[in-house]
Amino acid sequence: MSGWQQHLIVLPILVPFVAAAALVPMDETRRRSKAAIGLLSVLLQLAGALYWVVAADRVDGAAPAAVYLLADWDAPVAISLALDRLTAVMLLLNALLACAALIFAVAKWDRVGVHFHVLFQLLLMGINGAFLTNDLFNLFVFFEVMLAASYGLLLHGSGRLRVKAGLHYIAINLVASSIFLIGVALMYSASGTLNMADMARKLAGLGDADRQLFETGAAVLAVAFLIKSAVWPLNFWLPGSYGAAVAPVSAIFAIMTKVGFYVLLRLWLLVFGDAAGASGSFGAPWLVGLGLATLTYAIFGMLAATNFKRFAGFSVIASAGTLLTAIPLGGSSGTAAALYYLLASTLAVAAFYLLVDLLERIRDYSASLLAVTIESFEAQGMILPEESEVGVAIPAAMAFLALAFGLCLLVLSGLPPLAGFVGKFALLVSALGSEAGQFMQYAVWLFVVLLVVAGFAATLTLTRLGIQLFWVPERHKKPLLRLAEAGPVAALIGLVVLLTLAAGPVLGYLQRAADALHAPAAYIDGVLGAQPKTSGEGRP
Repeated sequence: MSGWQQHLIVLPILVPFVAAAALVPMDETRRRSKAAIGLLSVLLQLAGALYWVVAADRVDGAAPAAVYLLADWDAPVAISLALDRLTAVMLLLNALLACAALIFAVAKWDRVGVHFHVLFQLLLMGINGAFLTNDLFNLFVFFEVMLAASYGLLLHGSGRLRVKAGLHYIAINLVASSIFLIGVALMYSASGTLNMADMARKLAGLGDADRQLFETGAAVLAVAFLIKSAVWPLNFWLPGSYGAAVAPVSAIFAIMTKVGFYVLLRLWLLVFGDAAGASGSFGAPWLVGLGLATLTYAIFGMLAATNFKRFAGFSVIASAGTLLTAIPLGGSSGTAAALYYLLASTLAVAAFYLLVDLLERIRDYSASLLAVTIESFEAQGMILPEESEVGVAIPAAMAFLALAFGLCLLVLSGLPPLAGFVGKFALLVSALGSEAGQFMQYAVWLFVVLLVVAGFAATLTLTRLGIQLFWVPERHKKPLLRLAEAGPVAALIGLVVLLTLAAGPVLGYLQRAADALHAPAAYIDGVLGAQPKTSGEGRP
C-alpha cells in the first residue's frame, strides 16, 4: 500500500476527533448543524470501515493489511497502529452501531442534555483507537478517552437514577484504570517495551525472574480488562449503569464490553501463544473458570429480571461470559465462532436497547414518567415538554414492535433460525471437537450445559415480560413512532438477518481472521518490520 492510501488507517481516529473539535464551539441551539456534522462523521467512519474489511482480506496469510508509525520513528519505538481482519471487523461493528444510535438520538434524546454530539464523537474516537493501536500505553490513553466520554454520556439527561448509576460506573472504572497502569508498568519493567508485537517476540527469551514479573503484570492488566469486559465478580455495576442511560447511549455501550474482550483476545493469542515458551497459554484455566462463572451469574440475573433494561444488561454479561470461555476452548475454529457470536449478540443487544425505549410507549404510565423526566431535564437547548410525544401514529406500529421484539427474542435466546443460534451452534461444535486436558474437557461439557440453559433462561424471561406487555390490552396506548426511531431498530435487526443469510461467507472471513490470530508470526514481523516514510534526519 503506497501513496495517500497508507494514511487511511488514521482516519477512524482522526475523523471523530475533527468532528468533536468542530462541535465544541457550536451553541446547543444549533441542533440540526450539530446533528449533520455527527452524521457525516459516522458515515465517513462506516465507509472507511467497509474499505478496510475488503482491503484486509486481500492480504495473504496473517500479515497486517496496514501498519502506521506515528511521527515516523522506527519500530518498536514508534507508536504504531496496525490493522488486520479482526481490527477491520471491529471497526465496522462500531461504525454500524454508531450510525444506528446517532440517528435514533437525533429524533429526541440528543436534546435532553448538553454536548451529546461532542461526547459521542470522542467515544467513537476512543473505541476506534483501542482497536487500532499496537502500543499498551496508548491503549490506555484511548481507553481513557473512551471512558471519559462514556461518563458524560451515561449522565446525559440528568436525573437521580442516572447520577447514582454514573457515580458507581465512574468509581469502578477509575479503579480499573489504576490497575491498568500498574499492569502496564510491570510488563514494561520486565520486557523493556510497550509495543505488543515486540513483547511477543521478547517473552520467550526472558529470564525466569523477568518472565514471572511479566506474567504478574499480565495478570494485573487482565483484571482491568475483566472489569471492563463485565466478568464476574467485577460486573455488578453493568445492569444498573447501562439500564439508567438513555436508549441510544445504552445501544452504543453494547460494544464497550467487547473492547475489553478484543484486547484480551489480541494480547493472549499474540503474547502467550505457542512461541511464548514457558508462558504459553498463561492463565487459560482462569479465563475458562471466570467465563463459566460469569455465564452462570448471567443466567440467574436474566431469570430474576423484572424489566427489559435489566434483562438486556444481563444479556451483555452472558455474552461476555460466553466469549471469555471461548478464548481458550476450541482453537482457531472456536475463535471464529466466538467472533461470529460477538457480531450477532452485539447487534441484537443494541437493537433491543433501542426497542425498549419504543416499547415503553405502549404502557399508559410510561407517558407520565417521561413527562416528569422531561420536566427535570429542562434547560437551555434541551428538549421541551411539548416535544416529549413525538412521531406520527401508524397502523402497523404495534405489529412492528411485536415483530421486532420476537426477532430480538430469537437472537438473544439463541433459538433457530437466526444468527444467535448459528453462533452458539458453531461454538458448541468447536468446543466439543477440541482436544484438551481433563480439566478443559470438564469445562467444555459445563460450557455446553450453561450455553443451553442460558438460552432457556433468556426465552423464559423474555416470554414472561412480553406477555405482561403485549397481552394486557387495558394497559395499552397507541404508540407514536418516527422513522428516525423505528428505522435504526429495523436496520440493526436487518443486519442480524443478513448475518444469518450470509453465515457461510462471514464465518469464512472470520475463520481467516482467527487463523491469523493463532499464527501471529507474520503479524509480529509486519508490525516490527514497518519502515518510516522518511529517513528521520533532523530528529532531536
